[in-house]
Amino acid sequence: MLTTLQTTYTDTRAADLAWALGRDRLPALAVLNLELAGAKLELRLLGASHQVLLEEGGVLCSETVACMPGSRTPLPLGVAKRMGDWEYEFAARVENLSQGSFAGRAQELLALVADHPNGLAGTFPGSPYAFTAMLAQRHEGQVRWRTWHAYPQEGQLVATRTRVGVRIGAPAGALESAAR
Repeated sequence: MLTTLQTTYTDTRAADLAWALGRDRLPALAVLNLELAGAKLELRLLGASHQVLLEEGGVLCSETVACMPGSRTPLPLGVAKRMGDWEYEFAARVENLSQGSFAGRAQELLALVADHPNGLAGTFPGSPYAFTAMLAQRHEGQVRWRTWHAYPQEGQLVATRTRVGVRIGAPAGALESAAR
């Protein structure tokens, strides 16, 4: 799903992005609710980037990557955490692209996400290439999502990848297996 976000572009630099786990639900400009083999997933586009809420078996995982005033947790290159029976892995990278390369990559990503049933993308006023896009899937008992945050004025694209799955040796049912 592709939407135009009716807001000002508040996270105008890749360096302004911060990462947080466990934040409360923030006001969203667009939301896509998904059910992936028993896991409830909420992809949320914020005025300041994205939030993903994953719920399964009464356990909630909340990931926020956004411009968060007062946050002291910058966007890390990688994070691995245990959360009860779950393992959470996050990775981020910043791509620096030429103007022509940036436009081509932006068009490619928006086309990929816009037509995907598990995708949500929002463009910001001012530039067709200022966007946040998200794509989710369930694979081999894990819930995974990727996001892209585009900063055309800097020629930067921030890509994130997250994986949440059951810890090896965890009780069955914490996250259902992909065999469902």
